[in-house]
Amino acid sequence: MSDNSETVKSHRKGIYLLPNLLTTAGLFSGFYAVIASMNSQFESAAVAIFIAMIFDALDGRVARMTHTQSAFGAEYDSMADMVSFGIAPALVAYNWALHDLGKIGWLAAFIFTAGAALRLARFNTTVDTADKRYFKGLASPAAAAIVAGMVWLGAEYELNPESFGFLATVITILTGLLMVSNFRYSSFKEVNWKSSVPFIGILLVVLVFVVVATEPALVLFTLFSLYALSGPIITYRSVKELKARDVVEKDPEEAGSLPQTETSEQKDNEQIRKSDK
Repeated sequence: MSDNSETVKSHRKGIYLLPNLLTTAGLFSGFYAVIASMNSQFESAAVAIFIAMIFDALDGRVARMTHTQSAFGAEYDSMADMVSFGIAPALVAYNWALHDLGKIGWLAAFIFTAGAALRLARFNTTVDTADKRYFKGLASPAAAAIVAGMVWLGAEYELNPESFGFLATVITILTGLLMVSNFRYSSFKEVNWKSSVPFIGILLVVLVFVVVATEPALVLFTLFSLYALSGPIITYRSVKELKARDVVEKDPEEAGSLPQTETSEQKDNEQIRKSDK
């Protein structure tokens, strides 16, 4: 009898509104970016992707602050991320410049989309065991920001997409490959956002907002491009000798058995932890 009552309660239990509402807003922004690019409104499409990034940053934090985390919310967030940071940037770039290149163009867009899907799948399966201070591979929102920033720059400065088709292809492919690489990217989770800061810190934050507001497309594209370049630099400095496994993933079956033994990456992480203490 008690088992039946628990089953009824579990069926009656709904989903948490606030975090999933933010996730839906991010999903809507990504979908709108695709529609806007189909109507040649590339600046609006790029801005919509950046808005989706804001909602993506908020939904998880709101869920933790309000204690409304759920398995449904985590899965829904991944699906929304796939649309907003996997499909939307690829189609926006394709509609802007890649379509003139024919098969090469849509293959470049597919590489980006596949990279985002693999990146999200790997993140979901290693979230409990990964080093919280680093992301393995470029995060899909950062990769989407680079592609969206590229399109935003082109639309704002009225650049001829046909002249930048090759460069757009290279950027799209590289960001897609960086997502599935083993390069370490700082997650900034070691930063204590609750600690007090000097008054000059607030002034610096204001200055950052002013700089971004002056030329948002150029500044955002530059910042996220520099972040993408930081991964190879951090990886190179954190290992004694750069090897293939530090750049690309191993065979999935072999990688699945790695937790049973201490890998070289885990040893490196342990050395970093000791040096930080």
